[in-house]
Amino acid sequence: MKIIDLTIPLGIGTPAWPTYEPLQVKYFKRLAPNGANGQIVTHSNHLGTHLDGEIHFYTPGKDIASLDFDFLHGPGVVVDLSDAVGDYDIYTSEMIEERVDVHEGDILIIHTGYHRYGWDQPKADEVRYMVKHPGPDREFAQWCLDKKISWIGVDCGSADHPMNTIIRDWMPREAKEAEAHFQEVYGKSIAEVFTADKYQLMHIELFPHGIIHAECLGGDIDLLLNERVEIGCFPWRFVDGESCISRIVAFVDDEQYAKLMEKKKSLELTRFGDCVCPTKQI
Repeated sequence: MKIIDLTIPLGIGTPAWPTYEPLQVKYFKRLAPNGANGQIVTHSNHLGTHLDGEIHFYTPGKDIASLDFDFLHGPGVVVDLSDAVGDYDIYTSEMIEERVDVHEGDILIIHTGYHRYGWDQPKADEVRYMVKHPGPDREFAQWCLDKKISWIGVDCGSADHPMNTIIRDWMPREAKEAEAHFQEVYGKSIAEVFTADKYQLMHIELFPHGIIHAECLGGDIDLLLNERVEIGCFPWRFVDGESCISRIVAFVDDEQYAKLMEKKKSLELTRFGDCVCPTKQI
């Protein structure tokens, strides 16, 4: 078996979720005169590719250390919605099932294409990545429950629609832009679509059922669009951790890996060596 990395690079330039503590790195000793380099690192848990744990929103839930490998690793699908959604759009379970065969208990990785705007990409746009990405409504959350989805991964700032988070209040200019989009596309205001009882529904309504999610995926995700694959998420064994920076990967056999690497040779790469999300998709 070989590994395809679905994790974005992590550095001081990696944006945390808005208002959360960014990554800070400080040397506390150096080779001269200490004989070794040593660093102190501080950050929030919601930075780079990370797994939101149950207790992030659900007090009696599991901490990160309580998640076993049978949960973190397993069969799943990577679904490409980038041809169907753009700024502020709502994606649905129907869009998912039109593109991939989702089995009960699957890990579901959603490729919106918005990792194109991640900090590691040539078209980096932090506001678009965090504030304008598409997201779901309650219909999708209920479908996840009905399908007994194991956990979800998204290639953007949040598994919730940004206008169904506090971002709606923090970014009034973008909220006004989103309001016009909702009226034009859905014939309703944001407040009519995302009523108060739906607030951050992907977190609040699913975490009590053990359906958590990872955010800010990327890496070479574009090699696996609309494919079934073995997926693994590897956070720290973090006692009392409400969430955790994680390494997320797909496992493929040697033959498939060779084909994917041939495909990668034809693609533009980021400065970190990952695939650049194709511009044709959005």
